[in-house]
Amino acid sequence: MSHPIKIKNALISVYYKDNLEPLLLQLKNMGVVFYSTGGTEKFIREMGMEVTAVEDLTGYPSILGGRVKTLHPKVFGGILSRRNITDDQQQMEQFEIPEIDLVIVDLYPFEETVNKAQTFTEGFDESNIIEKIDIGGISLIRAAAKNFNDVVVIASQNDYNVLTEMLIENAGYTMLAQRREFALKAFNISSHYDAAIFKYFNEDAKLPVFKHSEQQVSTLRYGENPHQKAIFYGNLETMFDKLNGKELSYNNLVDVDACVSLIDEFEEPTFAILKHTNACGIASRNNIYEAWKVALACDPVSAFGGVLICNREVSFDTASEISKLFFEVLIAPSFSEEALAVLSTKKNRILLKRKNVKLPARQFKSLLNGIIEQDKDLSIETTEQMVAVTDRKPTDIELNDLVFANKLVKHTKSNTIVLAKNSSLIASGVGQTSRVDALQQAIVKAKAFHFDLKGSVMASDAFFPFPDCVEIAAEAGVVMVLQPGGSIKDQESIEMANQKGIGMVTTGIRHFKH
Repeated sequence: MSHPIKIKNALISVYYKDNLEPLLLQLKNMGVVFYSTGGTEKFIREMGMEVTAVEDLTGYPSILGGRVKTLHPKVFGGILSRRNITDDQQQMEQFEIPEIDLVIVDLYPFEETVNKAQTFTEGFDESNIIEKIDIGGISLIRAAAKNFNDVVVIASQNDYNVLTEMLIENAGYTMLAQRREFALKAFNISSHYDAAIFKYFNEDAKLPVFKHSEQQVSTLRYGENPHQKAIFYGNLETMFDKLNGKELSYNNLVDVDACVSLIDEFEEPTFAILKHTNACGIASRNNIYEAWKVALACDPVSAFGGVLICNREVSFDTASEISKLFFEVLIAPSFSEEALAVLSTKKNRILLKRKNVKLPARQFKSLLNGIIEQDKDLSIETTEQMVAVTDRKPTDIELNDLVFANKLVKHTKSNTIVLAKNSSLIASGVGQTSRVDALQQAIVKAKAFHFDLKGSVMASDAFFPFPDCVEIAAEAGVVMVLQPGGSIKDQESIEMANQKGIGMVTTGIRHFKH
């Protein structure tokens, strides 16, 4: 059933007036009567059009500093009245309420205000945010959307032109399916708005309630594999400037997320190469050029087709070396003009300039028929938190390497073992079903690239249930071991380390990553 209606009366009260003028002109040409408030009323009058102030309709002025303008039966009755219900129509006549067929209303910019506000510091006035919680607007939108059978609702400036063209095409009429589509969009906007307000008030997760809404949507080329469809909900432009390359894929995004989480652990100049979210090369040095060379040497085979990230500007010299490698994505805080020119020669290379925006402190994912959410693993164990439990104590250099290795362990798939030396990755065993398998994988890989394990350190994401890993590591040349501790057989591992003449520290913090 098409159920066409012609608009007779329109309530218009918007924050954003861009592109509103063509729609107003079209409505005027159709003989529509305008009702409006505040700045929108003034805007319409300045266009030379007649408009009735809402306060003249209701008999009440705008009160409480503008908090109450449209909350009145003569407004909501006009929106919610059912044209096919006799009792509704009789009451409309009794109380002299005009039928409102079109509601054009948007919402105060709550999210934008929150994003612009600084964290709560001295002198911060939270009322600036609270006053952006829209009451009248959200109520008008919901009322009009509820009564889509008889009312058109436009809740976003993005639909001003859509309605204008629709009215021209349909000689001033709208059809039921079209009004329902506008109602769908309106409820999307209102639900997102409420979710944003809840998120603001529940910043400390005091209520264990999952509410998440994203208005920015990107359709990806495909998912993990070509036969899977995929969508990204989020706004990458708040985090990156894309300087070159094709659109990011599902797998690219997963790797970019892993890259950013890893690099944020390091303050010194650091370069990392990731493959399938695991670091296959990473090093910290005095400058990014040296860090890149050492990181690539960790595993130049796996680096092919990898995702790269660093925490300093990419210079021409560094870019010239990087450009010799085929890679998918490069992320950096900045690029010199010369570096950008070199790296942009391949049109598909994705170059991302990272903005100074941190990732959220909470993370979630779907599984089974629900969602799991947790605090992000932000624990960074310092040397002061490392407890030496063996006769041999770590040197300052070894302590630094243990901190480095422990940061890598935290961002590597479990079960994992990381071997490091001189603030660089030697090799790692990732995603294995046993810790011994992870260690042996790391040793084999290190030997394949001719690394000398003598003087290296080893970090484990979880405790050793048996002393076998300690024994294998010592025989390979590892001199210092880091583990969280907590096994009922910890003492056996400690005794094995003492027997082999190597050292061990415990941190008390496990870093599983599944």
